[in-house]
Amino acid sequence: MLNAQSASLLARYKLWADSLLFDRMEALPNRELVRTRNTRFRSIIGTANHNYVVDLIWQAHLMQTAHGFTSKDIIVHPDLVDLRSAQHDINLWFESWADQQTDLSLAENLGFAYVSGQRSAMSRGAMFMHVVNHATYHRGWICERFFDIPATPPITDLPAYLDAMSNPA
Repeated sequence: MLNAQSASLLARYKLWADSLLFDRMEALPNRELVRTRNTRFRSIIGTANHNYVVDLIWQAHLMQTAHGFTSKDIIVHPDLVDLRSAQHDINLWFESWADQQTDLSLAENLGFAYVSGQRSAMSRGAMFMHVVNHATYHRGWICERFFDIPATPPITDLPAYLDAMSNPA
């Protein structure tokens, strides 16, 4: 499904896209980050924390360790600077992890339990694809909130990343 070369590319893409998003979020007034909005995670900072918590959960699944979370809706880092630093660290972990994978290791199925307790299994590659897709999905939610402010959201699509990497400024 996912090969080692693609895993490394996607890890670098996620790091880049999250960095762009945090750059734009830091430019917003703090009141806009915490303002209650009509969205599942109640605020921009809430949605960004959700992305971070889900990354921690899937990191634990990949490492075959317990994550300790009973909810994906918690705010671990209410301060944007702290959240950005934590998100950057987990993204670096995923980048290092992806660089260590082989096509064979990515194909290996691992058992895990969802936060609900339901047991399942999937390949390391599928787990990592979920991490990348999940982050992209909720970056989109956050970018949609920018239009409520109004502010211009970043463009974090994969083609924008590929263009940026092939045409560095």
